[in-house]
Amino acid sequence: MIAERRLAAGLTQVELATRLGRPQSFVSKYETGERRLDVVEFLEIAEALSFDPAELLRSLMNTPA
Repeated sequence: MIAERRLAAGLTQVELATRLGRPQSFVSKYETGERRLDVVEFLEIAEALSFDPAELLRSLMNTPA
């Protein structure tokens, strides 16, 4: 879901990583599911991509498993 937000913002993994002050591999690993985000990281990404983190969480809660 976050990868879709990044793409909608027109950003590459490298550009988002730069905004976050992290390596590109950080973005790649959470987008591929190799690592999970903690709450602070999730909020930093939401800020960098200018989306409401609560909105994304609500949409995840309403998605069938």
